[in-house]
Amino acid sequence: MTETARLLVVSRESAVLRPLWSIADSNSWHVESAVSAWDAMERVQSGLAPHLLLLDLPRGDGDTLHILRWLRRLRPDLPVIVICFPEDADRRREATRLGAQEVLVRPFDEMKLETAIGRYLLPEEPEHADLDSQDIEQLAPDVFFVSAGPATQKLRAQAELLGEADVPVLILGETGSGKDTVARLIHKFSVRSGFKFLKVNCADMPADLLEAELFGNDGSTSSGNGRPTGGKFERAEKGTIFLDEITQMPFALQTKLMQVLQDKLLVRAGGGETIAADVRILAATSANVERAIAEKKLREDLYYRLSAFTVQVPSLRQRKGEIAVLLRHLMHKLARHYALPPREFSFSVLDACQRYSWPGNLKELETFAKRYLVAGDAELAFSELDANLTDSFGRTTVSDAEESMTPRLRVKDSQTGASGPKSLKSLIQGIKWEAEKNAIGTALQKTGWNRKAAARLLQVSYRTLLYKIDQYHMSASEADLPPFSGDKLSLDGNTAKGNGKAS
Repeated sequence: MTETARLLVVSRESAVLRPLWSIADSNSWHVESAVSAWDAMERVQSGLAPHLLLLDLPRGDGDTLHILRWLRRLRPDLPVIVICFPEDADRRREATRLGAQEVLVRPFDEMKLETAIGRYLLPEEPEHADLDSQDIEQLAPDVFFVSAGPATQKLRAQAELLGEADVPVLILGETGSGKDTVARLIHKFSVRSGFKFLKVNCADMPADLLEAELFGNDGSTSSGNGRPTGGKFERAEKGTIFLDEITQMPFALQTKLMQVLQDKLLVRAGGGETIAADVRILAATSANVERAIAEKKLREDLYYRLSAFTVQVPSLRQRKGEIAVLLRHLMHKLARHYALPPREFSFSVLDACQRYSWPGNLKELETFAKRYLVAGDAELAFSELDANLTDSFGRTTVSDAEESMTPRLRVKDSQTGASGPKSLKSLIQGIKWEAEKNAIGTALQKTGWNRKAAARLLQVSYRTLLYKIDQYHMSASEADLPPFSGDKLSLDGNTAKGNGKAS
């Protein structure tokens, strides 16, 4: 996190507050306390929202946990840590079901409390480690779940827990964050894993086709052919059906879905007899659930039915420590698919990818890896992708979630002085130019500004070198040229050791 982390703690106990103040001071965290859960609710809704809520349950308290249900609706992305007494430890599962990320049972030491908080507030270290097969799980022929960091390891543990409970699950997350992969992971851990997993995107088709796709057709409707046909609810018998973008499902179909959830019965399009439906329903949305309910896009009773358990899938901005692992995995997967040799990502490209905000999440990352595999040039690979993120007025498109959750990198425009979002393309281009200028400066310094000798050292034409010197406004009087390392140079900023040819 680039801004000061804000903690809101609901507690009156000095045994909790005293070590928390000490921990916050050593980590430069800002802590505020609330006297009650309802006081905390008001603070979450007004003013500067916290990054984490610490909820201390009084001994024998039976009501405070219910605040989690409201928080899950208002701020599903807000991590909550619950602290309870040993006699209330059996309510751990209830706290998790209502939305708590973690439950600490007294007594606990200061280090344990700091570690628990740090899991959600401390920035992850950039990872450039080799791909570990233990971090990769294959869920389908071309679907993998990568859990190389704390956020996704916790997500996997949550999916494993939910796999044991044969109940509906609502999966929340931004577009492209991997909600369908999490649904497959839950199915893998469930008792239904030996049966079918079927996916339907509710935003992909009009109401009548969606109804037939889900519930089947008795043959009497205009879209029927005279013969009854089963829908995906019937084909997924004893298995799992995943309803993506549930807020895009027409209201009338949401009523029929309620019948499946409540009575385990469905009626095909066109009417007729009811059919038993033994299927687990997982649903997902990238929309703001509270707004969808207010705008009558999602039935409130359906939301409560689906959200008995809720999973929040982290965006790629929240898993930046995994970007190197994800890129290498995607590169090898795509290389096998297209029968091409995989390309390596240089440190500078990985660094630029770490700094970029990835509004398109995993889908955008995979598109970048695919173009990099084919083009072999990071700047070129991103050029078309970057254009897709810009609207017709030339402004970078930023999602509401991105604007509210993560401060984006910004760069001053050299001509207008305006401040705008910094794209991956500009990051990579800046790194490339800096490396190129450093290589030219080092060669000129070594040759005493003999430009013909420097051109031979750089293995470029004399005319190219003159053009580059003029482009970067370089002169012999520059005092900030980098020292020469003794290695051969090239204009891409790389070096070649010994007598080998420059790369």
